[in-house]
Amino acid sequence: MAFIFPKLYPILDSAILPATGRPAYLTRLGASLTDAGVTLLEYRNKTGSDAEILADCAALRAAMPAEHVRLILDDRADLVATANFDGVHVDAGDVTPSEARQIIGPHRILGTFGGSDTLLPGILNAPADYLAIGPVFPTSTKQTDKPPIGVEGVRKLRAEAGPNVVLSAAAGITHDTASAVLAAGASIVAVSAAIFRAADPASEVRRWLACLG
Repeated sequence: MAFIFPKLYPILDSAILPATGRPAYLTRLGASLTDAGVTLLEYRNKTGSDAEILADCAALRAAMPAEHVRLILDDRADLVATANFDGVHVDAGDVTPSEARQIIGPHRILGTFGGSDTLLPGILNAPADYLAIGPVFPTSTKQTDKPPIGVEGVRKLRAEAGPNVVLSAAAGITHDTASAVLAAGASIVAVSAAIFRAADPASEVRRWLACLG
């Protein structure tokens, strides 16, 4: 059966990880997120070595079994199979979606950037399972020079994409704005800082899941 994308897509950035005790921290975090109901999670590490990324991935995979959670690796299509992750997210500047699909194979999840104020030319023909859109609101966790598109921008992109494309809206989304973003046409809300800078990320996930319904 095809994977059913959840409404919540947590994105864990390596910048929040502790300098010491990292494997144990990731094991505890991954287990608590799984217990909280996370079924899709992206791990993003823009600066780490292959060895560091794979070590982090191993800790997350051990704590978040594939039968419960799909794990997505940012950028590194070349490491997905070794990490035993379930997919990759590639943006402009990474390998193309077509190249990523060739690397990860036909059955893993592939996400890519779909556009900001308008969809990228030809993006609907890319071999991707979901398209990330945004920034919806200002964000502190991902560097971008694109202006926020707001809820109306999400609505515009949904109209361009049609009803069947999975759209993951990202950047600056809060409990107060999430429902409006989904109502405007997003399939998923991607959340990073609001979860992982909270004192208890698992409790914050439960709040998000309750908010999103």
